[in-house]
Amino acid sequence: MKFDNFVLAPNMGTTVDVLAAVRDTMALFKVAAADFPGSIKVSELEAGSLLVACAVQCEQDKVEVKVTIDFCDSKNNRNQLTACEYRLISSEHAKCDEAEDLTGLIRRLVRLNVLALMRTITKSNPGPWGILRGVRPTKIVHRLLDQGFSPSEIITRLEKEYAAETCKAELVTHIAIHQRPVIATPGKNTGNKKVSVYIGIPYCPSRCLYCSFPAYVLPERREQLDTFLRAIMKDIESAANLVAKFDLAVENIYMGGGTPTSLTATDLAGLLALIKKAFWGITTREFTVEAGRPDSIDDEKIDVFRQYGINRASINPQTMQDKTLKQIGRRHTVQDIIDIFAKIRHAGVPVINMDVIAGLPGENQADMDDTMRQIALLNPENITVHTLALKRGSILKESLSAGILAGQVLPNEEITHSMLKIAAAYTAKMNMHPYYLYRQKYMTGNLENVGYAKPATDCFYNIQIMEERQTIIGIGPAAGTKAVNTQNWRLQSSYNAKDVFSYIKNLDIYLNERNTLLSRLYGDHEED
Repeated sequence: MKFDNFVLAPNMGTTVDVLAAVRDTMALFKVAAADFPGSIKVSELEAGSLLVACAVQCEQDKVEVKVTIDFCDSKNNRNQLTACEYRLISSEHAKCDEAEDLTGLIRRLVRLNVLALMRTITKSNPGPWGILRGVRPTKIVHRLLDQGFSPSEIITRLEKEYAAETCKAELVTHIAIHQRPVIATPGKNTGNKKVSVYIGIPYCPSRCLYCSFPAYVLPERREQLDTFLRAIMKDIESAANLVAKFDLAVENIYMGGGTPTSLTATDLAGLLALIKKAFWGITTREFTVEAGRPDSIDDEKIDVFRQYGINRASINPQTMQDKTLKQIGRRHTVQDIIDIFAKIRHAGVPVINMDVIAGLPGENQADMDDTMRQIALLNPENITVHTLALKRGSILKESLSAGILAGQVLPNEEITHSMLKIAAAYTAKMNMHPYYLYRQKYMTGNLENVGYAKPATDCFYNIQIMEERQTIIGIGPAAGTKAVNTQNWRLQSSYNAKDVFSYIKNLDIYLNERNTLLSRLYGDHEED
C-alpha cells in the first residue's frame, strides 16, 4: 500500500523537537508531512495517511524512546505498530560518541524507530545507509577512530546505531582508515597552518540537464567577463595576503566550477599565473584544474596546463554513450572525450580524473558496463562514480515535475545500484581503491558518490574538503571558506554569494568576513 503523508502527534515526555527526525526518515519512503495544520485523531485517519506519536522517558542513567504509528490499510482497517529503543547514559556512552548530546541521541533513536516501523509497514527498504542522511558519513568514523575504537567495533556501531547495511559500514570505515595518514588527527603533530585553496569559476559552455550548481553560460559581452575577472583577481590577491600574513602553508590548490576551461586560454593563463604566484610553495603538492567539458578544451589551453604546472586534471564525461550526452545537454561526442584525454596525457599531466554518473536518463546496466569499459581503456588515475541526484533547480527535476520528461526515463533504484556495482568492479580490476565518499539529498536509491584512485594518486583536496580537518580558503562565487581549529575540530565558515552579480557587488563584504574568520583562528585573537 502506498502512503502519501504523515501527521506528528504531540510529543510525550520531552520538549525536544523531533519533527525533522521523523520527516527525514519518512522522506526515505517518499512520505511527506501533511500540509494541513494541527493534529488528527486515530479515528480520523484516512487510507494513505500515517499518525506518528513519539514518547520519551529520560532517567538518570537511561533514555527510552518509543514511536507508535497508526495507519489504515487498503481495506480501511486501522492498524497500530510500536517500536522502542533505549540507551544507557553513562561514561561509556560518552566514550561512544562525544559529539552527541541528549537531544541528538533522542532524535537518532526516533529515526531508528521510524525506519524499523516503516520497513515493516511498507515491506520495503529505502536504501543501504539506514538513517545516515549527512553528506559526510566518514566524519562519524573519524570521530570514533579518534576515541580509540577498532574498525570492527565501528562497523558494528554503524550497523546498530545507524541501521547501515554491513557493506556500507565496511566501505565507509575502510575509506576513513585509508585517509588517516593524510588528515589531521589528535596527537599528530600536523600543525594548524596547513590549508587548501579553492577557486570557483562559475561558467560553462552550456548547462547540463542534471546540474544545479551555480553555473552560467560564458557571457557574450566581454565587459561582463572582464568585470568578473577583475573581481576574482582581487579575491585571489586578498587571500594571498592572508596566507602571507599568517604564514600559512598551502598544500592543495583546486580550481573548479562551473568549468574553468570555459575561459579563453589567455584568461585562463592570467588566472593560473596569479594563483601560482599567490599560493604555490614548497609545501604544495597538488594543483588541480577541472577541465570537465571536452568542448571547452583545446591545444592552447592544454599548453597552459603544462606551463603552470597543473599536476591533476579532471575530465568529466559522465557517460561514454553518445545518445545520453546529447540528452543531458553536452555539446561533444564520446570521441571528443577520447581525443582530449589523449592530448592531456601527452602533455604530461600525471594524474587525470574522470567522473561518471550512475542513473542518467535512459541508461541501464549495459550502458554503464560499456562506459566503464571505454574509460578503463583510457586508464585514468582517478575515477569518481556519482549517483544521480534529482536536485532542486536542475532542468531534469523541473522537466520531471512539469511532465516534460516521464519518470520512467530514469533507471530505477535497483538498476542504479547495479550500475554502481559494475563501476566498482571495473575500478578493482584497474587496481584502484576507494579513497573518499560523500552523499547528497535526493540521490537515487539513497546511495552515494565514491572516488577511486590508483595507488599514490589520491586527490588530497577531495579528502580535506570532505573530512573538514583542514582549513579551506574559498575564492570566487559560491565558494566557502572553512576555518578549522585542529585543537578541537571546531569549524567556522563564511560563504560568497552564488550569483555572480551579487558576488561582484558585495565582494568587499565577503573579503572582510573571510579576513575576520581567519584572523580569529590564526591571528592575535586565536580561539581558545
